[in-house]
Amino acid sequence: MEGATPAVDPGLAAALRSLADIALPPPVSMLPQTWAWAVLAALVLLVIAFALWRWYRYRELNRYRREALGELRLIEERIRAAQTRGDALTALPALVKRTALAVWPREMIANLSGRGWTGFLDAHSGGPVFPAAAARFFEEAEYRGPAVLASVPEAEAKAHVAAARHWIEAHHVRS
Repeated sequence: MEGATPAVDPGLAAALRSLADIALPPPVSMLPQTWAWAVLAALVLLVIAFALWRWYRYRELNRYRREALGELRLIEERIRAAQTRGDALTALPALVKRTALAVWPREMIANLSGRGWTGFLDAHSGGPVFPAAAARFFEEAEYRGPAVLASVPEAEAKAHVAAARHWIEAHHVRS
């Protein structure tokens, strides 16, 4: 009886026919189930958008500083060479004045010179930024030519650049 198939129980056959596939639940939705989660998501997006806007605004308001610091790096490179030091030192006070003109009204800045100019720089940096030699340099540099300024020693010139860098980075604008 090798080729014979076993007899099938009629109850078992009926039970097998009534079986159905396993019913899978619907996939879980990624949308919030309540309105509170939607409100929270909207608030989080608003906070992120506000933070990005503030960062962008801060960056744009301080663009003039980044540009001035970039130009100051070029001046600093020119100070290292004795033959270009005079021209670089001539450009240094002009750079500081252009930086101030980028923020304050021309009527307030353009006519300042000498002690009035260094007083303005100190007043808007939160205290005296310039050592006496640097203050004297910024007071008198516009009246000296590049030939006279070329005789300034490199260490002193670097001190003037450091004072200018500190003012450009640290000055604060009062509305």
